[in-house]
Amino acid sequence: MRLYITGGGTGGHVTPGLAIARYFEKRQPETVIRFAGSARGIENKLVPREGYPLDAIEIIGLSRSMSPKGILHNIKAAKLAVSAVAKAKKLLKAARPDCVIGCGGYASFAVVKAAQELGIPTVLLEVNALPGKVTQMLAKKADRVLVCFEQAKKLLGGDEKIILTGAPVRGEILAASREKARAKFGLGENDQLVVSFWGSMGAKYMNEHMAGTLALECKNGVSYHHVHATGAAAREWLPKMAREQGADFENHPNIQYTEYIYDMADRMAAADLIVCRAGAATLGELCMLGRPALLVPSPFVAENHQEKNARALESAGGCRVLLEKDATPQKLYDEIGDMLSDPLRLHAMGENATVLAAHDASEKIYREILRAIENHGK
Repeated sequence: MRLYITGGGTGGHVTPGLAIARYFEKRQPETVIRFAGSARGIENKLVPREGYPLDAIEIIGLSRSMSPKGILHNIKAAKLAVSAVAKAKKLLKAARPDCVIGCGGYASFAVVKAAQELGIPTVLLEVNALPGKVTQMLAKKADRVLVCFEQAKKLLGGDEKIILTGAPVRGEILAASREKARAKFGLGENDQLVVSFWGSMGAKYMNEHMAGTLALECKNGVSYHHVHATGAAAREWLPKMAREQGADFENHPNIQYTEYIYDMADRMAAADLIVCRAGAATLGELCMLGRPALLVPSPFVAENHQEKNARALESAGGCRVLLEKDATPQKLYDEIGDMLSDPLRLHAMGENATVLAAHDASEKIYREILRAIENHGK
């Protein structure tokens, strides 16, 4: 089996692809896998770290602005898309994959488009409740479109090739042990851990507010542990901003920051509370681990799908939602403290999240990819 997996720009489009890759290797150890993505996306760190080859394709997303600058940007994007499809065809002819799997993001467009023009089976994975533009453009010619929300299935037309599977979860998430993870980080029975992140690349506005929250935690001498992942964009300025507001990290070792949490499965498993965005892949992992969360949905994604994802989990009692416009440093600090003050409520929240976990998603996705290959052209 030879697979070519594409998607990127953010971790939400990369980690599902990595989960699919690992599951195929588990079921068919001889599987040969290559990835393709943007030269500037987080995939350039995550994919090589997992040991897979990555082909870089230069392509940019479309601007929604109709300003002169936005129009010029879209002209450039259109030109790059044409050249990117041509390059993708050369890469695919060299790789000779049995199937191309698109996991979303503009980085996946060229490869899936090229595969469809070359007659190679294609499978799309849409992890959000509201399908992205790339999925909408490529779905008609795809052999399978795998979705994680019933709403997405309806919005894409609901025909028989659109299949509800749930989001794939990385093997390390499935294997994570809370007891072992807490022992790994030296956490005692009564220690509480908060893990926070705003996505693989960070979010400027929310990182600015988190800098203030970390400063408040230091100044108030909180007893809980807090690890915040800044993302690449904020790795230099966030700690500086926090220090300017009174954060004394050297004398408060329980308050930490890092660019990226590479052992995220263990960190999440060990956490008593997770503070993050509401991307579908992240929500799938929260549910699988049964971890309570304070979710701050990004308001800048298409159709506000993060808030809709988060509200679905909130309705099930699995999280608390705080809108970005309300997420001041003080409010974040207060919400974290309030949630940690009631361990029984946190436990119930984690239990409620577990009910929504798609435990067999990886197996469903595996089977549908095989069916797509078998039935291609029939």
